[in-house]
Amino acid sequence: MPVRAIRGATQVAADDRDEVLEATRELVSTVLERNELDPADLISILFTATPDLVSEFPALAARELGLGDVPLMCATEIAVPHALPRVLRLMAHVETDRSRAEVQHVYLRGAVALRRDIAQ
Repeated sequence: MPVRAIRGATQVAADDRDEVLEATRELVSTVLERNELDPADLISILFTATPDLVSEFPALAARELGLGDVPLMCATEIAVPHALPRVLRLMAHVETDRSRAEVQHVYLRGAVALRRDIAQ
């Protein structure tokens, strides 16, 4: 089965633990739904956060969704001065029969501004 990478991002209003977890759960759930994926299809997820988000690890939200057996990693984005603030990103590696053109990348909340060309 082919392996695909799915991108996604969301923005939170503040560096608040509950907001980070809620937004991350929403992002992961939406990626799974839009791409018709089961948790068993996940190979790994890399989460990044802008340097202004330090209240919680986004991977915790994925574990709370039942993805405890999926390899998860968190990292910090580079601090680009003109970057959109308070952004959580993910790159999920999945097994799927979908072609690259059929993969649905997910940009939510204020992060839609990052990829207006593919955000739904």
